[in-house]
Amino acid sequence: MSVVPSTAALSASDRAERWREAVSRAFVPLDVRLLADDPSPGRIASERVGALRVARVQARPQVLSRTKRLIARDGQRSLIVTLQQRGTAVKEQDGRETVVRPGEFSLSDSSRLFRKKVECDVTFTSFVFPREDLHVGDEDLRSLTATAFTGHEGSGALVATYLARVADQAAGLDESVGRQFAATALDLVALLINERCGRFTPQAPEAAAAMLVRVKDHILRNLADPTLSPTRIAAAHCMSVRYLHKLFQLEGVTVGQWIRAQRLERCRRDLLRPSAARLGVAVVARRWGFVSPSHFSRAFRAAYGMPPRDWQVYGLSGAHRTPAEV
Repeated sequence: MSVVPSTAALSASDRAERWREAVSRAFVPLDVRLLADDPSPGRIASERVGALRVARVQARPQVLSRTKRLIARDGQRSLIVTLQQRGTAVKEQDGRETVVRPGEFSLSDSSRLFRKKVECDVTFTSFVFPREDLHVGDEDLRSLTATAFTGHEGSGALVATYLARVADQAAGLDESVGRQFAATALDLVALLINERCGRFTPQAPEAAAAMLVRVKDHILRNLADPTLSPTRIAAAHCMSVRYLHKLFQLEGVTVGQWIRAQRLERCRRDLLRPSAARLGVAVVARRWGFVSPSHFSRAFRAAYGMPPRDWQVYGLSGAHRTPAEV
């Protein structure tokens, strides 16, 4: 993790220059104008997640500008997504000026002029992606820069919730997992842009991949809950039940079939553990969300060709155990 050190001991001019350098490293090269003579213009803690840079920022009043000079000099093409957590900011790009409030987020494209002004103390988290990794057209992105998106409903909530999770876990992610997190985050941003531009279809690869990752992760974390249902899953992800079913139809299964298969697989593994002989089949089934023992027995027989108790006896006898199932 990279953290900007205190600038309190520096002169005003050195303090401004040190802060400009820190901001430019965390995002893209920017001009910075401080609006207050403060001993500490802010703090930045940054992490890298795959090709993504995550920066948590506390800042005092200032103006940040991406100028023609800087664009021509460095040529960086980055997408910057900023979640506003405290205070407000005024974003300007592509002929729009928008106030971004706490709970909202905005997009900026570093290949074109933009300006951000904060006149109070603010806290925000920014995510900097390589622009070429975002598979949407320039015209579509241009139509949504300097727009305030709510992080409380619809696809905007998907983006905000997932990015906040990435920021929270960034320090503990290894390189391969980080790349997956960054790719999913970009898929969600592309989903948002395509939807707002009227180009969204559930069959779009980036939409299906991003949404299914989120939904399946939620299901797996809640398998033990017997009340888990399509209605509750859809509500947790701010989508319609109809759309949820469409996502799983792309994989040739229903939501219920996928949940049942995941529960059964975990029961199958647990039944082969020595402790299962003491606990009993019904306890193992309840652990993974099966309320009715008879329903569980029928589902297990249909999936594996034998009743769960027979599977347990067969497995614990050593005839069907593998190192992964002990």
